[in-house]
Amino acid sequence: MGGCAGKRNKPETDKGAKLSNLPFVYKMTVQQGNLVTEDMVDRLELGMTQAQVRYLLGTPLLSDIFHTDRWDYPYTIKRGHRPIEVRKLTLWFEDDQLVRILGDFEPNPDRLAALEDEREIVVEVPDWQDNRGLINKTLNAVGVKTKD
Repeated sequence: MGGCAGKRNKPETDKGAKLSNLPFVYKMTVQQGNLVTEDMVDRLELGMTQAQVRYLLGTPLLSDIFHTDRWDYPYTIKRGHRPIEVRKLTLWFEDDQLVRILGDFEPNPDRLAALEDEREIVVEVPDWQDNRGLINKTLNAVGVKTKD
């Protein structure tokens, strides 16, 4: 009995936790949930079908079997020693139509229109350069066909 009543040692995990709180110790970024951006929320419109919303935002992380018309998109990110960031988006449907949006971001059609006006994609294609190598150039000059 005396052996069990002695002072207990703390688990090894407690010792490691104190060291991991030091500022020079690397802590990995941990993301969980669905990443939902303002741009994605701006594209939501009341009246969209569940399939359209799923295409836009992805499959909801939480869908309750008792409340199938409510979809939750939680997202958390822990970057190193910074505090955890939490974002939430909840959508309600009636008869397969989006009827309510609640969350950290609210749809803003004006912001979406301004963003689409700024998006102009210019692609420059460089001219073809003869990079076949010295041996292939020599063989082609002599008249031997090589695969390019």
